[in-house]
Amino acid sequence: MNQTDRVTIRPMTLDDIDDVLLVEHQAFATPWTRQAFENELTINQYATYFVAEHHQQSIGYCGVWVIIDEAHITNLAVLPQYRGKKIGETLLRKVLLFAAMKRAKSVTLECRVSNHIAQNLYTKLGFKKGGIRKSYYSDNHEDAIVMWVNIS
Repeated sequence: MNQTDRVTIRPMTLDDIDDVLLVEHQAFATPWTRQAFENELTINQYATYFVAEHHQQSIGYCGVWVIIDEAHITNLAVLPQYRGKKIGETLLRKVLLFAAMKRAKSVTLECRVSNHIAQNLYTKLGFKKGGIRKSYYSDNHEDAIVMWVNIS
C-alpha cells in the first residue's frame, strides 16, 4: 500500500456492520452474527470496537471489553488481501492505547494454539502466554492459549 492508500482507524458504528461481517466470514470458521455485533455496539456498555477503513470500506476490526481495570480483546480480524500490511498490529495498538486511557491495568485474549501468526503479533506487543483453555473453539474443539499483557 502506498501513501494514497491510507488506512484510517476509527470507532466502529452500526453502519460498519455489513463490511465487518465480510471480514468476519473470511476470518473465522464460526463467525459472529449481525445481531452479536449490534448487541456489542448498542447494549454492551463495556464494549468498544474499532475498524480499519480503506477507501470507505472497513477492511479489519478489533473489539475490546474494558471492565473496571481489566480489558479483554474479543476479536481481531483483517481481510485476507490486507494481511501482512501491519493493519492488525495498528488496530491492536489502538485498542491497547484505548484500554490504557480507560485505566485498564492488563489486557487478555484467547488465541488458537495453531494460530502462530497471531501469537507472534501478540508476543511482539508484549503479551505473554498465561494458560490453556481446553476445547475452547466450538467449530473443532481446538484449545486456546490465554495471553495477557500489563499496560500500567
